[in-house]
Amino acid sequence: MPVLRVPVVRVHETEAGMKPPYVVPTMTEVAATPPNGYTAASSFSGCGGSSLGYRMAGFTVRWASEFVPAAVDVYRRNAPDYTHIDTRDIRNVTAADVLTDLGMVPGELDLFDGSPPCSSFSISGKKSAGWGKVSEYSDTAQRTDDLFYEYIRLVDGIQPRVFVAENVAGLVKGAAKGYFRQIMTAMKAAGYRVSARVLDSVWLGVPQVRPRLIFIGVRDDLELDPTHPAPLPYRYHLRDAGVTTAGMIDPETRENISMEPYAVGKEWHRLRPGGESKRYFNLKRGSLTEPSRAITAKGGDVTAASMSHPSECRKLNLVELRSVCGFPPDFTLTGTYRQRYERLGRAVPPPMMARIAATVATQILDRAPVTT
Repeated sequence: MPVLRVPVVRVHETEAGMKPPYVVPTMTEVAATPPNGYTAASSFSGCGGSSLGYRMAGFTVRWASEFVPAAVDVYRRNAPDYTHIDTRDIRNVTAADVLTDLGMVPGELDLFDGSPPCSSFSISGKKSAGWGKVSEYSDTAQRTDDLFYEYIRLVDGIQPRVFVAENVAGLVKGAAKGYFRQIMTAMKAAGYRVSARVLDSVWLGVPQVRPRLIFIGVRDDLELDPTHPAPLPYRYHLRDAGVTTAGMIDPETRENISMEPYAVGKEWHRLRPGGESKRYFNLKRGSLTEPSRAITAKGGDVTAASMSHPSECRKLNLVELRSVCGFPPDFTLTGTYRQRYERLGRAVPPPMMARIAATVATQILDRAPVTT
């Protein structure tokens, strides 16, 4: 069997003085972004990270699908009034439903986005041991390893000009490689030229190391090849993101986010800034001169090993987390500190998706033949 090779985009970092300041636009500025004339729909939308990225790039996101109530609540609070949100399980959503909500016919939608839940393929998860089983997911329980095929079912019926799908890099590693091959075959069978690359948000304008597998498909009749964004020649660090000494109380929820009383707190004190624990997987003491490690969905538990502050034995607060995850400072979150952390930890960083979306717009959709 041939060896599976998925390109991983890396570049060398330039001198720090050459990079522009790290700025995430406010929600008002996102709303004022000039439209590029293209319409997108989003499935497995979570709190709206991908959708926000498309909006940053000028897309009009008119339809979204999400069934976790807490995520739906956050998406609604930050979405434009024109976005229709379908809250059913994706297994009960048909292509005809989506097209009816959009007022379109097959082949008319410009871009269909999807981020099927990825815990079944995550390097830090149970991987193949959990395939075919219903397990805890956010505030619900569901089987997740089959959801990519639900996404492809909708692509096949909607026939968008382009689709963009996102998942963990673990999908191309170990036993999951078989799933990857099947997914690629199904995507191509739906009538698309497909390319998949592992892109890291840290090279796409986000101060967080977060490698993701990005599928881009272009409908066969457009006769154009998929194109991924080129990496930036610089990275942003925690200092760029505004991480500073702010105390042990989260300023937004007023909850205590100190790790001091717990085992991970004792281990934090043993680490130097930038150090990673060999005892507790995922525990890293941040460094102001490095990007953040990946923000995970469960990292908001103060007893759990996750990314932590460089000089204070605590979790990053929500002001810092928004910045590290590429969300506007005025993006509305709801619930407890842990619940708000989860929303950000499950989301695609908006600036990352904005660069992917801008590449799709300029390198594919702008060059595609006009159909009537």
